[in-house]
Amino acid sequence: MQTSKLEIIYIEPFYTGSHKKWIDAYKKYSQHNIQILSLPGKKWKWRMHGGAITLAKMYNELNKNFDLIICSDMLNLPVFKSLCNNIKSTKIVMYFHENQLSYPWSPLDKDLILKRDLHYHYINYTSSLISDYNYFNSNYHLKSYIFGLTKYLKKMPDLRNDYTIKDIKNKSSSIPIGCDIEAPKNITNQKEPIILWNHRWEYDKNPELFFETLFTLKNKKINFKLIVLGEQYNEYPSIFNIAQKKLDNEIIHFGYCQSHKEYIKWLKKANILPVTSNQDFFGISIVEAVSYGSYPILPKRLTYPELFDYNNNRNLFYQEDKELISILYKTSKNINNLDNDINILSNYIYKKYNWNIISKKYDKTFEQLLAN
Repeated sequence: MQTSKLEIIYIEPFYTGSHKKWIDAYKKYSQHNIQILSLPGKKWKWRMHGGAITLAKMYNELNKNFDLIICSDMLNLPVFKSLCNNIKSTKIVMYFHENQLSYPWSPLDKDLILKRDLHYHYINYTSSLISDYNYFNSNYHLKSYIFGLTKYLKKMPDLRNDYTIKDIKNKSSSIPIGCDIEAPKNITNQKEPIILWNHRWEYDKNPELFFETLFTLKNKKINFKLIVLGEQYNEYPSIFNIAQKKLDNEIIHFGYCQSHKEYIKWLKKANILPVTSNQDFFGISIVEAVSYGSYPILPKRLTYPELFDYNNNRNLFYQEDKELISILYKTSKNINNLDNDINILSNYIYKKYNWNIISKKYDKTFEQLLAN
């Protein structure tokens, strides 16, 4: 059993959003000493190229030895490692929140339009190849990465080094993200459907299907309220503006919350979470919403069957997009009878993904890695 504290350093070129929340929380809950070496979370493409050089200089200036180096998927590890002093005997692991091989790019991205985006794939590929071990936030994510890597290398003209896929797979596994959620309180007396959106305002979250389904629900004369949360950028899908007008009478909040406290306040008011995403490697926003009392309606794809144990919760899932409206209709009509189901799901999520549990899993995993 580990008795002394490990000295761990986390290298993050893009210290914002879910990356920042994740490592800040792990540092807070871990029994080990964790130092964060980071750059501001902006200009992600430049961070994946130039960030490694800046961070290597910062690392060398520390002039300190660590037991373990954990790197974000945004780091160009081969460049970083080649420029760092005194790390030959230090184990280095990657933690993949997302990856560029299977992450769907925005259709408006100029690099995608010009077909010049493949180098970001190569950075992830070589980083996972040179690391001592790779962790992914879900089994779905790991599988999609290996599949994407296989497709990527097939595009190369020759000397594809296909054997490296097996090498990467053999030193990779999944370990879920911890979520900073409270112990559930018993939900009772749900009187009306309050539907929630709490994801980023981006195309990969499929807001078209979400709002078109709500338009249909309204046309079916179902009374409901709507809470729209989530981070929005300068450019976002126009369906949000359309929905704000069409569902004006249903909306009780529409927009980004400036504080975590306000965000949690709105999560606690909602009780139905229809999910329409086409991309999700884990699903933090879904875990958060369900832990605070929302009943999820999930597509049978991505990480969701793993997240919510599909074999024991088949009633939560729809197979095809056209099925969503019928399930949402029934759920909305029956919301006052779902208290028990909501409480069971809330407790299940809390026991599985709260940081008190997950931090111990991380600590043990890293201890065992260093013991081998």
